[in-house]
Amino acid sequence: MRRWPARPRISAIRSSRGLRARNGSSGCPETGRHEDGPTPLARSELPIDTVSLARYLIGKVLVRQLPEGVASGRIVETEAYIVGDTAGHAYRGLTRRNRSLFLEPGRAYIYLAYGSSYMLNVSSEMPGIGAGILIRALEPLEGVPIMRINRGIERLRDLARGPGRPTAALRVDRWLDGLDLCREGPLWLGRGDREPDEIGQSIRIGISRDANQLLRFYLRDSPFVSGSRSLNVR
Repeated sequence: MRRWPARPRISAIRSSRGLRARNGSSGCPETGRHEDGPTPLARSELPIDTVSLARYLIGKVLVRQLPEGVASGRIVETEAYIVGDTAGHAYRGLTRRNRSLFLEPGRAYIYLAYGSSYMLNVSSEMPGIGAGILIRALEPLEGVPIMRINRGIERLRDLARGPGRPTAALRVDRWLDGLDLCREGPLWLGRGDREPDEIGQSIRIGISRDANQLLRFYLRDSPFVSGSRSLNVR
């Protein structure tokens, strides 16, 4: 069984990234990313409200910079885990595991689900308030060959459809927990190249607590959205 290394402390992430910035380098590998590619979202652009942020992220781009190149995907499905949500990881308060959810908006909160799949969340609300957005599905854009190798499959539609698949396709794990997604680096959020078409809304998938709230958002008619057909007609 592969043993994952313990996650680095957020203070260590900040320190190393700050050192690279002072040295005039982003610390990113030479990936050949196109100059006309997405630009990072500014934190000031992010809605503070968790539900608003979940809707806002539809159509934005998640970019992963790897040694072998860039892989990216358009966000087509999200779920909001709001303040006081009994299904959310922040419900019982701040812990060592969930502390990234309590940072300023736009930080990565990554956890291992069921011992097998990493889940990527984006923190929301003000610092000190725990809430976040689960990235459930991506439409692959750049670096599709990289994603296919990472996932071990060929079918484009299934590369990043479902919450554990985007992280597998982009090789995201706990090492990136706490990362600032509003600046270029190993993993970041970029602006989309067009406004999303109609955005649908439904109940969340695979939870038992607070299960009837309409906190899942998705790009209507996208073949890359997960969930049953009945959920994706609202």
